[in-house]
Amino acid sequence: DHRAEVSTIGSIVDFVHAWPDVGPLVERIADPDTQIVSMTVTEGGYPVDDATGTFLPDSPNAAPGSAFGAIVAGLHRRMTRGVGPVTILSCDNVVGNGAVARTSVVGCASASHGPDLVAWIEKNVSFPNSMVDRITPATTPSDRKWLLAGHGIDDAWPVVTEPFRQWVVEDRFAGDRLPFERLDVIVTDDVEPYELMKLRLLNAGHSALAYLAALLDVVTVSDAMAVPEISAFLRRFLDHEAKPALPPIPEMDLDAYVASLIERFTNPDVADQIERLCLDGTAKFPKFLLPTVATQLERGGPVECAALALAGWCDYLNGVTETGEPIRLARDPNLDSAVAAARASRSDPAAFLELASVFGDLGQSSVFRTAFVASLEALRGNGVRSTIQQLVAM
Repeated sequence: DHRAEVSTIGSIVDFVHAWPDVGPLVERIADPDTQIVSMTVTEGGYPVDDATGTFLPDSPNAAPGSAFGAIVAGLHRRMTRGVGPVTILSCDNVVGNGAVARTSVVGCASASHGPDLVAWIEKNVSFPNSMVDRITPATTPSDRKWLLAGHGIDDAWPVVTEPFRQWVVEDRFAGDRLPFERLDVIVTDDVEPYELMKLRLLNAGHSALAYLAALLDVVTVSDAMAVPEISAFLRRFLDHEAKPALPPIPEMDLDAYVASLIERFTNPDVADQIERLCLDGTAKFPKFLLPTVATQLERGGPVECAALALAGWCDYLNGVTETGEPIRLARDPNLDSAVAAARASRSDPAAFLELASVFGDLGQSSVFRTAFVASLEALRGNGVRSTIQQLVAM
């Protein structure tokens, strides 16, 4: 605690609560003073098919009361009032998040208002890609108590975060933009290298360790890193599978970045919750981990760590830790189908890979299936620690 710093973010001058009435939010988006609409709606919050990249008109994320429904209503109001250009800036952990946001907005606009609004969006709205790299745990009651007792600040929703931060934004804005360069933000013509590095190392690393840690009744990431087997597993995954599968990234020291991840994950003052990392597994794994699996399979490289991470997820979905304690399964947009696949794996371990919305064609790879089945059977027969020990000794 003695190393923690407390500051008040004075740039937040107002807010509107957009549920159940999105009207006030729509009006703010339509305000002529609004130049940038930034958003973080989580990986599973986009009405876009992960595999094909096409718009999903029947998705609840495309409904009028959704984030994209509100954005489209605000843009329609800007058009009818003759208000100028605006930038929609996605900050989510989604590959090509600007392009995915554009697909979502244009799809919703076409479905609800037709070609006139779509044409106006094409001319007046930009969707820059971005990457935000900073670990931010969910706020807990103990955070509020600590802030009040130690600093006399009564804040209903303080934000706890790590010292590290990196924000990369594509230089493509429709209207006025902030002087991002003066705010330690990297403004670039190509966000993708930064994006891939973060998603396939940090985010994939989080998902890889989360479910194995949950099976061991571990509560925080720093506690998980204090388990020698979990720490060794993460290092092996990053060094032997994730990092080698990345494309060349100019002016990036990947070894230094991986070393920084280990240090960041180990920081006990952040107290990032394993339960938070277990959210939205069906949305996260296809974006964070499975691209590494696909690349390694193409190259004939190792996939054992990824297979064990996914086996850990499968066992987690069965709802019981190694000590027999019930697991409160984290929220997931497709939790029911994932749990059904996990239950089917009890009699046929490979059945979990039939979850097509997650694994697609990868589930049919004999190499991957063999690695997954071996990992799942080892987990169930020997437990997390012994299974990892055997893996890292290979």
